Amino acid sequence: MAAREGRARATVRDVAAETGLSIATVSRVLNGQANVAPHTRELVLRAVGRLGDQAPRPRVAPDAHGPAHGGAVYVRCPYVLTDYFGLIVSSVGETIELHGREMILGAGEAAQESAVLPGLPDRPGVAGAILILPPEPGDGLVRLRDRGFPFVVIDPRTPPPKDIAAVSAAHFAGGRKLMAHVTGLGHRRIGIIGGPVTWLPSEARLAGYTASLADAGVLQAPELLRHVPEPNIEQGYLAAGELLDLPERPTALVAFNDKTAVGALRAAAERGLSVPGDLSVAGFDDIDVSRATSPALTTVRQPLQEMGRMGVTLLMRLLSRHTLEALHVSLGTELVVRGSTGPARR
Repeated sequence: MAAREGRARATVRDVAAETGLSIATVSRVLNGQANVAPHTRELVLRAVGRLGDQAPRPRVAPDAHGPAHGGAVYVRCPYVLTDYFGLIVSSVGETIELHGREMILGAGEAAQESAVLPGLPDRPGVAGAILILPPEPGDGLVRLRDRGFPFVVIDPRTPPPKDIAAVSAAHFAGGRKLMAHVTGLGHRRIGIIGGPVTWLPSEARLAGYTASLADAGVLQAPELLRHVPEPNIEQGYLAAGELLDLPERPTALVAFNDKTAVGALRAAAERGLSVPGDLSVAGFDDIDVSRATSPALTTVRQPLQEMGRMGVTLLMRLLSRHTLEALHVSLGTELVVRGSTGPARR
């Protein structure tokens, strides 16, 4: 668009129309606010250049060459803050405080029904956000990104778009290590209790399980796989019961997480099976419940607190307008062998 000669001075609305961005996003750029993605700021400034002298003049940010210290961080965790999510949120909060910012927390399962993301860029006093296992589809995250709002996803539920910052655990590698331990004990007929079919961690862990089975020369039998709609104790109990009631029951169960593994232990006990004598059981996550069972669970330790710290670190770099070369960070996992797994009986 050429500069407007002989016409009224261009407005923020004109810049918004030129760029396709919202008026609020353009206003943040022109007012020198920090909570704008670098590519969005560049888009607005180029539009101002095209509009020429008629365009509103941008202000210089108060701390253009260093970290922007103003603004709180909105943390969205639409789940009950149990030992899993609680560990992530607590480390996020502690790290935000170390950076001298305030945290605004939106948590609890009721928050899943709230359309929070569209309103975040216009929320006063909020500089950026941490989204933990967000239930929103990927296009919702893309729309938030396109509005120039800085955010980081921790433990993404679905594959994050390539240009959105995300932190997760190495689910595939962890699943592979766990299944290699189980097959190394001689188990070949192994039941798998997978997580929700639409979750990225469920897909990645299952891929790790089946890859390790293939390494042992075992083709995963379809009848030995169950997916749970929610990864909790009750669903694990039901899925394990179905597997253990097969005419030829498995000698081991590998569960999506520790909670579903606890349900499997309960199903085994009701059928008079000893663990690990008659049946080996393994989980994933290494939350507190894995150490409270008898026997204690063999599991995979996720670096939950480090995931929280890393997520905040990435967000602070975005707020300071640094370019992130590694947008998708995958943190290593650790196999933890305890008493719930043992050699297969011949």
